[in-house]
Amino acid sequence: MLQETIIAAAAGGNNAANALTQMGFEHMIGEMTSKPGEFIVSWVVLLTLVLMSAMSWYWTVINTLRSMRLKGQADRVTSAFWDTPNAQDAIRLMEEQPKNEPFSKIALDAAQAAAHHQRAEGSGQGAGEALSRSEFVDRALRQAVTRESTNLQGGMTLLATVGATAPFVGLLGTVWGIYGALIRIGATGQASIDAVAGPVGEALIMTAIGLFVAIPAVFAYNFFSKTNSATIAKFDTFAHDLHDFFATGSRVR
Repeated sequence: MLQETIIAAAAGGNNAANALTQMGFEHMIGEMTSKPGEFIVSWVVLLTLVLMSAMSWYWTVINTLRSMRLKGQADRVTSAFWDTPNAQDAIRLMEEQPKNEPFSKIALDAAQAAAHHQRAEGSGQGAGEALSRSEFVDRALRQAVTRESTNLQGGMTLLATVGATAPFVGLLGTVWGIYGALIRIGATGQASIDAVAGPVGEALIMTAIGLFVAIPAVFAYNFFSKTNSATIAKFDTFAHDLHDFFATGSRVR
């Protein structure tokens, strides 16, 4: 009797040890590779999560670099514009800025609108008569701020989508994996710990992968939402000052 108990305990320990060796990521990939037909849904889920992670990290890096660049350029460009005593020199300085620099583009749009209105007014064309100089510059500035604000939103929709859907994509892989495990258990009639823990543990890995994909995307989305809001506020402030400058000829402080 004692000998049978010892043998049963040893068998249980071996089953538990075997179960632990079958719950890792490497074992899951090995199973999926050896039987691709049975794991087609798992492959689709895994590759979808990998693609979502790659795209979210791509936009995270792109937006990080853009935020750092804009943070350094904002004060430098706006200060350079206001510190230049001559308006023509200030406009020329804005034209020398990189094409992807938003503050200089807003200033140039305002300058072009003011110049266009002045020409239209001097030649007696309808644009100069229908709209005042202030309204004409204001419309140009609104369009410029809207355009540059929209450019800041690149990748934000994708980050929000990944953050919201990746856990459910991983959960789909988990549900399908557990379903397949139960089917195999029912077909073989084996419900021991090593027969159950391995497939179920592998299936739960999909949920973990989904969370690992979603959490960085959520943090990135929240961070860039805050930084973009601060940048857009700077756009508005600069645009208001530009409106006063080009509409009245001087900056209202």
